[in-house]
Amino acid sequence: MIYGCLFLSVIYYSVRVFWCVAARMSDLEVDQRTNTKFLVKLGKGGDEIRDILVQVYGDNAVKKTAVYKWVKSFSDGRQSVTDGERSGQPATSRTEENIEKIRQIVLEYRRLIVKSIADQVNINIETVRKILNEDLDMRKVCTKMVPKKLTEEQKPKKNHNFFKTF
Repeated sequence: MIYGCLFLSVIYYSVRVFWCVAARMSDLEVDQRTNTKFLVKLGKGGDEIRDILVQVYGDNAVKKTAVYKWVKSFSDGRQSVTDGERSGQPATSRTEENIEKIRQIVLEYRRLIVKSIADQVNINIETVRKILNEDLDMRKVCTKMVPKKLTEEQKPKKNHNFFKTF
């Protein structure tokens, strides 16, 4: 009976929590939280829920403290099995604003090194390198940042009379 309830629980909540993988939660964590929520709705206590999770997941079961935390949260009315938004530094510095700042810096002075650009914009060196290569489509040529594809105006004019000078 319990395994049937757990199976139905996973099916019922799988649609709601499918996007959790993108939020860096493993499927195993989502399953266990979903099952914990279901068992809390059935009126089970923390110890009993932990024992059931150990029966089902074995060594991969969440720790007892995590079970108690989620039992309390679900008992208090929490509906989501995913983690809430957290404050702090954004996950990426590759914003349109930073891309435009780097574009302006490079256009003003093309001989800057990546570390110097990173210091001016106050973001990671690797992020600056990715912005230059992937977003701005530029690469370093002889210590000068240039677009990968030059326009006809940017291409240097070939000196066809070069060999005539010798």
